Amino acid sequence: MSIVTVQLGQCGNQIGFEVFDTLFSDSHSSQGLCSKKENEAYQASCKERFFREEENGVPIARAVLVDMEPKVINQTLSKAARSGQWKYGEHACFCQKQGSGNNWAYGYSVHGPRNEESIMNLIQKEVEKCDSLSGFFIIMSIAGGTGSGLGAFITQNLQDQYSNSLRMNQIIWPYGTGEVIVQNYNSILTLSHLYRSSDALLVHENDAVHKICAKLMNIKQISFSDINQVLAHQLGSVFQPTYSEEGSFHYRRNPLGDLMENLVPHPEFKMLGIRNIPQMSENSLAYSTFTWAGLLKHLRQMLISNAKMEEGIDWQVRPPISGLPALGKMSLKKELRFNTSIANLVILRGKEVQSADLEGFKDPALYTSWLEPDTAFNVWKTQRAFNRYEKSAALVSNSQFLIRPLDVIVGKAWNMFASKAYIHQYTKFGIKEEDFLDSFTLLEQVVSSYSNI
Repeated sequence: MSIVTVQLGQCGNQIGFEVFDTLFSDSHSSQGLCSKKENEAYQASCKERFFREEENGVPIARAVLVDMEPKVINQTLSKAARSGQWKYGEHACFCQKQGSGNNWAYGYSVHGPRNEESIMNLIQKEVEKCDSLSGFFIIMSIAGGTGSGLGAFITQNLQDQYSNSLRMNQIIWPYGTGEVIVQNYNSILTLSHLYRSSDALLVHENDAVHKICAKLMNIKQISFSDINQVLAHQLGSVFQPTYSEEGSFHYRRNPLGDLMENLVPHPEFKMLGIRNIPQMSENSLAYSTFTWAGLLKHLRQMLISNAKMEEGIDWQVRPPISGLPALGKMSLKKELRFNTSIANLVILRGKEVQSADLEGFKDPALYTSWLEPDTAFNVWKTQRAFNRYEKSAALVSNSQFLIRPLDVIVGKAWNMFASKAYIHQYTKFGIKEEDFLDSFTLLEQVVSSYSNI
């Protein structure tokens, strides 16, 4: 089954390019550490999901590129074409001459309705080229104008027009010290709308990815391209093919459906985060060896202590002892230390993958009381190595990891709203004060629901 990717705004298009480039280069890598037959099956499965073939043999990304300014789309198209390995479709882009000026309301209320027909037609043409559609993967920022406002509008349209297809939004959480003064308004409006129209929100925090670049990748001058390559590596480690079941050598056919089934047991809880291990520079990788026991011990502690990377893990955090209240149940005013999960999926790739012991992730103390660990925890495996790593593990988690960042953004937006700061920039494009209040109510409910699992 195929996934149609919708790349929205500057952020969505730049990340989208890196994702397709990572998927393609990994699937065609000679360092898969597996048999030729297995590698060919892996390649074919990746291609079915993310690429289609054209007559001249160059794979074409199953993607639609949308931005309100042409510059980034033109750069993205030429970068893909220059690679000579894959490209975007000739008629898969939509851009205008005027951006959204970091105003969510302009993206949602002006650009959305004005360009709805053209954009949805492009998406329909891409869908028609799929033999079987798994769903949509929508890449966007939540802090600006086009990605966030237009992204929320397009996601609603996909819900209306493709109600039987899944929608996963990959959203970029803004830096805590962002440059856009209204980023908290844009963020709460985007999140509240997506919570109604998307099946799952896969969240990447800019601050966390920046730290990975600095501390794990040893990059001194960090660029957006560096950050996007880390994001692409994490996404690739989730979306590349894995075996459909233990002992089987057939690859999963419905990646989005399987992800949702394993990770989103209730529509109130749809925030997902990714952690990867190991993640390091190519220079360091050449001198490193890993065991599954070591990788999984670190990954489990990253989960329960809510660490985004393996450096600086708090090893003092322990699961609550049954019968005693978990630290996670305390009010937000106190430090949330133990990160309670609703559902976890571990994805293992590489050598001796069948020998990996995952019992530590099946501990009932890690999970909410209303799901059995057998239901809440799943594992996907393949012996095929990913992106030059002999052994690697990814964890996709539906947990309390986002409570604090969400509470902070809602609080900052509320403080501005209470003094009516910048509200006129939104009301002049048809967004009412009630829309803000609805967003606050919905997101405060999300914070409360996750706090009480």
